[in-house]
Amino acid sequence: MRRFRATIGFFAVFVAAQASLNSALAEEATKQTVAMSQDVFEQLQEAQSLIESKQFAGGQAILAKLRAKPKLSTYETAQLWNLSGYAYYLQENYPASIDAYKNVLARSDVPEAIVQSTLKTLSQLYFTVEDYRSALNTVKRLMAAISEPGADIYMLLGQAHFQLKEYKQAIAPLTTAIGKYRTQGKPPRENWLLLLRVCYSELEEYKPMIAVLKELIENYPKEQYVLTLAGVYSELGDTKKQLALTEALYEGGHLTQTQHVVNLANLYVLHGAPYKAAKILQHQIDQQLLPADERNLRLLSQAWYEAREDEKAIAPLSRAAALSGDGELYVRLAQAYINLDRWQAAADAAQHGLDKGGIKRADVANIMLGMALFNQRKLSAARRAFAIAARDKRSQKAANQWIAYVDSESNRSESLDQTMPREQSKEQDEILRNL
Repeated sequence: MRRFRATIGFFAVFVAAQASLNSALAEEATKQTVAMSQDVFEQLQEAQSLIESKQFAGGQAILAKLRAKPKLSTYETAQLWNLSGYAYYLQENYPASIDAYKNVLARSDVPEAIVQSTLKTLSQLYFTVEDYRSALNTVKRLMAAISEPGADIYMLLGQAHFQLKEYKQAIAPLTTAIGKYRTQGKPPRENWLLLLRVCYSELEEYKPMIAVLKELIENYPKEQYVLTLAGVYSELGDTKKQLALTEALYEGGHLTQTQHVVNLANLYVLHGAPYKAAKILQHQIDQQLLPADERNLRLLSQAWYEAREDEKAIAPLSRAAALSGDGELYVRLAQAYINLDRWQAAADAAQHGLDKGGIKRADVANIMLGMALFNQRKLSAARRAFAIAARDKRSQKAANQWIAYVDSESNRSESLDQTMPREQSKEQDEILRNL
């Protein structure tokens, strides 16, 4: 099985800074606490308005001026950097945004809610710039700051390990996040399940992958998930379940890729249903849905052959033999002709295969050639073919038996010639006159 890869869409980066700031500003406006002076509060509001209207330079200028003021409280300083980080984020200046949020965390007495919000935002920004090791460390700090981390926090931890290719370490937080969703009566998010599935795939742990794929199929039914599950059963050697799933997809009209159709045909042949395989392949090739290349024609001829449809096997096998770079398929073609008692065609195919070369068992090909020639009463040529086959120890016994039989037939023919010389002479004269 090919290893099945999923393009994992990570959470869209949710910057909590603005929401946190809005909440803080609203609280200041109503409570007028000493944590933020009226002057700082009003200028912060002005800066936020400019940033939200995309006048970033003006907003940042106000923030810079405010940061230069002496005797700012820790809370005020944190909120200034908070808004500044958000402004940089909106401009997609992620390194500057990261630095701003680091400045929020640099204050020792920042309220816990702001610390948690900033750590989460910062971890997501590290994902954006693909600094996964920093993302991992930041998420760990976040988890240490929260008494009961939620599913999304565990998922961030799992994602960080995943991006660092630490698949084994990723499994525990991913399964925890998914489990928390289940306990809330909600289906796990699709991309969460995909992350877990890919981890198991990378570790080649196929048995636990089955449960993940079944959950994906149940909640997010897609053809690809069923095919992936079929591939997992193949890896585990359970080709019957693989066949059942692939067949269901085909019958439902969902098996569209040619490789999957060929896989289904191979499964039919494997499980003793070659006629079904031949019908599918013949239809696909006739409708030009499947390329009539050597590989597919070879499989089609094999399916017809194993279905005891020798006549139908001839055409695809002839085409496949012509496309092949060696003579092996001509030997198979010779066998098909022998099964149909078409001796001249069998002899031609066997000889063509031997001439083309690259045959695994030239001895077997020579025995086929000898049989085809013998049944055309070409005894001398048949004997030569059997004699060549006898040089190979694997066919020596069978070839010598054929040679003995040919010799006995030759002797019998000679005996008949001696008893009826005049009749044979007359017959030959008659043939010559009619040429």
